[in-house]
Amino acid sequence: MSWLDSYTHHALLEAAMVGALCGAVGLHVVLRRMGFFAMAMTHATFPGVVLAAVLGIDIYVGGAAMGLLVCLCVLALSRRRDRHAQGVTTATGIVLATGFALGVALLSATNGFNRNLEAFMTGSIVTVTGQDLATTACVGAVVLLALALFHKELLYGAFDAAGQRAAGYPVAALDLLMLLLVETVIVVTAPAVGVMLAMALIVGPAATARLWTDRIRTTTLISVAVGTGSCALGLELSTRWNLAAGGTITLVIAAVFLVSLAVSPHGGVRRRSSPRLQWKA
Repeated sequence: MSWLDSYTHHALLEAAMVGALCGAVGLHVVLRRMGFFAMAMTHATFPGVVLAAVLGIDIYVGGAAMGLLVCLCVLALSRRRDRHAQGVTTATGIVLATGFALGVALLSATNGFNRNLEAFMTGSIVTVTGQDLATTACVGAVVLLALALFHKELLYGAFDAAGQRAAGYPVAALDLLMLLLVETVIVVTAPAVGVMLAMALIVGPAATARLWTDRIRTTTLISVAVGTGSCALGLELSTRWNLAAGGTITLVIAAVFLVSLAVSPHGGVRRRSSPRLQWKA
């Protein structure tokens, strides 16, 4: 019997990969202040999943297809963010609610939640298969490679989009790439925490890391460590106390963030009366 023959080891490996992947991509979400857009993307993925289940096709394919459409909508909205911030936020909120409502409407035409839909929405990390592990590993490797190849360009756009545009960079293409990477991570983390809780796993570790350092490289390492550690600890606690794994992982991330907010040098409670912190490479 090999190490991977145990379902607990399957779950632990999935937790480690998902935590590291979300920690890495979450940094860019935090830097670009895309938290609300990312939330809209997680909720708007729902109707694609339900429609795929109704049509009898792979729900991950349905979620990814709907995610692509949502990415294009979010990109169109984000192009107007600087000029009409309040209106864009309102429009994004409407997209979020409409996407979820459409999923509920489609779901009412079926017999309700089936096992696959429930696992996709709320996560079921203890039942991941070898195929799930392979998918996470392959897709995760592609996402991390893309983040590495376009690291400087993505950071440039996060800090100075106008300067990047003036320098001749394909800003729209880079923004679309970032959105597609986020949506890909949302879909691939579904077996672990579900699309409804993916937001916490993507944003939480990066926001926590931001409280401890102002250096991007160090922030990335801390974010990956927090994501991996929180997933592993949440899985252990859920197994020991018979709790839902996705919810427990999310609660662990929230607890780590709140503790960091209270005790970190850049947190609100102990924030020093110094000039505004600047990000460093």
